[in-house]
Amino acid sequence: MAKKLLLALGVAAISLTATACNTVKGVGRDIESVGEAGDQAI
Repeated sequence: MAKKLLLALGVAAISLTATACNTVKGVGRDIESVGEAGDQAI
């Protein structure tokens, strides 16, 4: 029982970490595209 709980917590932690990395990358791309659009407008 403890092994299953530990395994489930480990999988959840890994999946949350992977999701957070993708989110941060997406935000970085969005900020970069906004900056480029501002440069082009000026």
